[in-house]
Amino acid sequence: MTADPGEGPHVRQLLGAYVLDALTPGEAREVARHLRGCDRCTADYAATAEAAELLALLREEDLSE
Repeated sequence: MTADPGEGPHVRQLLGAYVLDALTPGEAREVARHLRGCDRCTADYAATAEAAELLALLREEDLSE
């Protein structure tokens, strides 16, 4: 991997939807391709995925507080 592939835009704005499997198949392929070559976006993906996992652990009662 490289620090920045220098090809095309970064995909940070799509990472939340990517983690939640809410992208179109084409968008998901674009994000996956970019993540294979961009350390910065891969780190952002890992943080976004971790946050989503932690949020999934919350109970409904926790969300209303």
